Amino acid sequence: MANIRYGGIDTFKLIAAFLVITIHLGPLLSVDPYADFVLTGIIARLAVPFFFIASGFFLFGKMKADRKRELASMRRFTLRVGVLYAAGVIAYLPLNLYDGYFKQPISIGGILQDIVFNGTFYHLWYLPALMTGAWIVYGLRVLFSAKTVLAVSAALYGLALLGDSYYGLTAGSPALTALYDGMFTIFDYTRNGIGFAPLYIALGAWAAVRPLPSRPRQKYVIWLILSIAALLVEGMVLHAAGWPRHDSMYLALVPAVYSLFRLLQSAEGREHPYLRALSTWIYMLHPWAIVLVRGGAKATGSFDLIVENKPVFYIAVSFVSVIVSAVCIWLLQAMKRGRGPKKGEKHSRHRAWAEIDLDHLAHNLQQLKNIIPRSTAIMAIVKADAYGHGSVEVARRLYKEGVRSFAVADVEEAIVLRRSGIEGEILVLGYTADHRLGDIVRYRLTQTVISAEDAERLQAFGKPMMVHVKIDTGMRRLGESFEQIERILSIYRHKFLHITGTFSHLAAADRQDAAGTALTLKQFEIFGSVVAQIKAAGFQPGRIHLQSSYGMLNYEGVGMDLARPGIALYGSLGSEKDVVRADVDLRPVLSLKAAVSLVKSVQAGDSIGYGGDYISPGDGRIATISIGYADGVARAYAERGGYVLIHGQQAKIVGKICMDQLMVDVTDIEGVRQGDTATLIGRDGDQAITAAAIADRLGTLTNEVLVSLGSRVERVYVSR
Repeated sequence: MANIRYGGIDTFKLIAAFLVITIHLGPLLSVDPYADFVLTGIIARLAVPFFFIASGFFLFGKMKADRKRELASMRRFTLRVGVLYAAGVIAYLPLNLYDGYFKQPISIGGILQDIVFNGTFYHLWYLPALMTGAWIVYGLRVLFSAKTVLAVSAALYGLALLGDSYYGLTAGSPALTALYDGMFTIFDYTRNGIGFAPLYIALGAWAAVRPLPSRPRQKYVIWLILSIAALLVEGMVLHAAGWPRHDSMYLALVPAVYSLFRLLQSAEGREHPYLRALSTWIYMLHPWAIVLVRGGAKATGSFDLIVENKPVFYIAVSFVSVIVSAVCIWLLQAMKRGRGPKKGEKHSRHRAWAEIDLDHLAHNLQQLKNIIPRSTAIMAIVKADAYGHGSVEVARRLYKEGVRSFAVADVEEAIVLRRSGIEGEILVLGYTADHRLGDIVRYRLTQTVISAEDAERLQAFGKPMMVHVKIDTGMRRLGESFEQIERILSIYRHKFLHITGTFSHLAAADRQDAAGTALTLKQFEIFGSVVAQIKAAGFQPGRIHLQSSYGMLNYEGVGMDLARPGIALYGSLGSEKDVVRADVDLRPVLSLKAAVSLVKSVQAGDSIGYGGDYISPGDGRIATISIGYADGVARAYAERGGYVLIHGQQAKIVGKICMDQLMVDVTDIEGVRQGDTATLIGRDGDQAITAAAIADRLGTLTNEVLVSLGSRVERVYVSR
C-alpha cells in the first residue's frame, strides 16, 4: 500500500471521532429531540463501522501472502490494540469508581463479560470488538474464499441485527425471544465483536484487494447518496415502529459505510499521521473531557449555560478533547525524541528489506505493451512470489493497470492470489496432483494440460474445469508433442475440460545467434501449424500464446492473443550481457538493502569471519551488515568480488558471508555508523548494483538471484 493514497480516510477518521462524541452527548437534545435522534441514532452511526472498515483495510491489506507472516501480523495487531485497551481500562478506573461500578455485585463472569464484550467503560467496547472481529475474519480467510468470508460475516451481522434495531421482529416468536434473551446473558448488546465488527472488517479487507473501478468518485457518490437516503428512511421507520432495542445496526448502514470508504479511498492524497493519531486520542479521551467540562461548569457556576445547553456542551467537550489529545500526542513525541538516536545517528526500519517500486512495474508493463500488437493482452508471470517481489502486491498493481491474466507455477501460489482478492484468469503452469484438483475448481483457476494422459486424468475428476493445453514445440519439458497431432486433438474432445487457451514455450528466444534464431522461428512455425490443425478439426483452441519475455523483446510485433512476460516485467534481463532487439526502457523494480549493525576498528593482520581466511591488510574499519545467506545473499558472492554500496561508495565484502550477517570494508568511507543503509541491489548516489550484475558474478541468472531472497527480507512497497 503506497503511503500517499489515504489522506481522505485519515481526514474522515477525525470527523468520525467527533461523531462518536455526538452519540454520547446528544448535542440537539435541548433543541429538537427528534432531530437529535436522526443525528445521533442514524447519521452518527457511520462512525464506528468506518473505524472497523479502515482497520480491516489496513490490517489485511498489508498482510503478506504467507501463513506465518499473517499470523505474526495478527499477533502484533492484537498486542497493539490490547495495550491500548488495557491503558483505557486503567485510565477509566477512577470514573468507574465514581459511577458506582464497583458497588454493584461483582462476579468473575461479569468482569469477563465486560472485558471481552461490553467494554469497561461505555465507549471501550469497540476495542475488544475490534480484536474479536479481526480474529474471526482472519480465521474465516484461512478456511474460505473472500466471498465466503463476506457471506459468513453478513450472516453474523444479520443475526445481530435482530438483537439491535430490528429487535421488535423477535417479539412474535418465542424461540427467537428465548435465543436473544440467552444471548443477552452473555453480553449486553449484539453490536459486539461477534455480530457487528466482522462484516465491516471483512469489507475493509475486501476493499484492500479490489481495484477501484473507472470513475470511482462518480459511482460511489451516487451509491453514498442513495444509501444515506435509505439509511434515514430505515432508521425513522424502525424508530416509529418502536422496534429497536439499540440503534447501532441498520441494513442500509452497510452500503453507506462501504461506499463512503471507497469514495475516500479514491480521493488520493498524502497520509495525515497526525490526524490519525488525533482521532484515536479524541475517541479514547473524550469521556474525560466530558468530566472536565462538567466539573469546570459546576466550579464556575455556569452549569446551566454550558452543560444544559447541549450544543454549547458539545462544542466545549470537543474543544477540550482536541486540546487534551494534542497535549498527549506532544508528550509522547517528546518522549520518543528523548529515547531516539543521538545527533547524526540513523536508524533503519528493518534489518534487511527489499524496496519494490510499483511505479517502475507499471512503467515496464507499458514498455512491453508498446512492442506487441494492440490485440495482444498481457498474461503476467507472477510465479515464485513474483520473482521475489511479492505476488499479491504485484498482481494488485498490475490488475489496476489493466492486466486480467496471471500465471503461476502451482495451485498453492494460485490460491494465495485468489484468497487475496485477485480476480481475472489465474493459470497454473505446472502439474496439479489429484488431491488438489478440487481447489482448481473451487478457486476458479485454470489448469494446464501437460499431455494426453493428463487430460484423461483431469476428465476423470468429473467436474467442469477451465484448462489451457500445453503443446511441446521443441522445449521437451511439459506438453503433448507437436508430432502427436491425434493425441493433441483427443484433449479437445473431453466434455469436462473447458479449453480457454492453447500455448507453448520458446526454448532459445534469448539467443540471437543463427542456431538460436533458427530454433525459435521453427517453434513459431510448428506452433502455428498445430493451432491451424486444431481449428481445421473443428475445435476452438481458445487464446493462443507463445512469447515470454525474450520472445517479446526479440520478436516484437508478433500477433497472438496473449504474451507472457516474466523477468522483463520486473525490469531486468537474465544477464547483463544480454542484448535484445526491441528498444525498451526497463527499470528495475526491486532494490535490496540492509542495516549496518556495528562498525569496529581492526588492525593489520586481524582475521575476519569464519575460518579466519580473510586477513586485514592494514588498520581499518569493518562494518557488519544485517543480511546473510539465509536472506538470499549467496556465500560465493564474497569470493567473487562482491560488494555493497554505503554512502554512495563501494564497500567490498570481506570474510565469509554468514547465515544472518556479512562484513564489509568501510576504511575509506567516512562517517559509516550503526543504522546506516547498505545497498546490495539498487542505486545509491551515482553508484548502482543490478541483480543481473550479481548473477554474472555468480555464473547464474538474474531470475535465481531474485527468487532466492528469503522470507525474512521485508518487502516494502513504494509508489509515488
